[in-house]
Amino acid sequence: MLSKIFDGVPPPAPAAAAAAPAAAGAPAAAARAAVRSEHGPYAAKLCTACHDPQSTNALVAPGDRLCARCHDLALGKKYVHGPLASGGCRACHEPHSSPNRFLLVSASDGFCLDCHDRKALSADAGHAADRSDCTTCHDAHQSDRRFLLK
Repeated sequence: MLSKIFDGVPPPAPAAAAAAPAAAGAPAAAARAAVRSEHGPYAAKLCTACHDPQSTNALVAPGDRLCARCHDLALGKKYVHGPLASGGCRACHEPHSSPNRFLLVSASDGFCLDCHDRKALSADAGHAADRSDCTTCHDAHQSDRRFLLK
């Protein structure tokens, strides 16, 4: 599903390429920062896909509907993640470029904990194991199962 949502975004660099600077002694954060993903229109310098050329930096559609102009964000599932339901894609994704996969605003390991409280989640037996990748069990956008379970 993510490939459908993120058409036009280059795939993340292979792990070996990202790990090379870290192997040379550079911090892991520096290695991640060296590899950036760019949104397709931004990478192609197609600014007018999102921005009105007649107005300084104005968007061609309201921010809550802009991404849906190109990305198939049909909300056909029973449960929809709050930011997606409200058109707040930028709560999780950068619109131009990011050092993180899927243009996320921060590193994906523990990313969901930027908004969701770990202590509240720990009360659930399913979260007993310390997993940093929530998307192993949860869909980040929408699901027909409670708690966005896959």
